[in-house]
Amino acid sequence: MARIGYARVSTVDQDADLQLAALEAAGVDKIFTDHGVSGTKASRPQLDEMLNYLRPGDTVVIWKFDRLGRNTRNLLDLVETIENKDCNFESITEQIDTSGPMGKAMLTIMSAFAQLERDQIAERTKAGLAAAAKNNRLGGRPRKADAQAVADARKWKAEGMSVKKIAGYLEVSRATVYRYLQDA
Repeated sequence: MARIGYARVSTVDQDADLQLAALEAAGVDKIFTDHGVSGTKASRPQLDEMLNYLRPGDTVVIWKFDRLGRNTRNLLDLVETIENKDCNFESITEQIDTSGPMGKAMLTIMSAFAQLERDQIAERTKAGLAAAAKNNRLGGRPRKADAQAVADARKWKAEGMSVKKIAGYLEVSRATVYRYLQDA
C-alpha cells in the first residue's frame, strides 16, 4: 500500500516546487509530475502513467483539486477511476480522504464548490469585458500609433514608400503597418 503523489503545472515556465514539497511532507512514496500540461486535457502523460502504476490499496495524493481535474465531472471521473482500482484518494489542501464514506461525500461537495467558483470567475470576466466594450474600452494591448500616424502611414504608402521604411518612421513592426493599411 503505497502513497502515490501527482503534481501538475500548466506551463513550462511554472515550477511544481510547492506541490512537490507538500506531497513529500505528506509522506508519498512516488511522485508523478506533468509539466506544461493543461488540466483540461483528458490525457496527460504522467497522470496516465500514474493510473497504470496504481496497485490495490494505494492512495493517490494531490496538493489541490485543480491539479487533478479542471471541472467537477472530470475530477469525479478520475477519482472513480482511482477507486475502481481499489485505491483511495487524498487532497492535502482540501483535507479530503476517500478512504471513508464521509470523505467521499465531502469530495463531491467540495468539487462542486470548486466548479462553481471557476464558473463565477468566468462569468465575472465576461461581464467585465462586456461593460468595458460598452464604454468603448477594448481588451488587449494599446495601439502603438495614434490616428495621425495611421493616416501618415496610408499617405506614405500611397506615395510609394516601402512598408519597411514606414515601420521605421513610426517605430512599429512591419506587421503593424500592414494592419494599419488593411484597416483602411
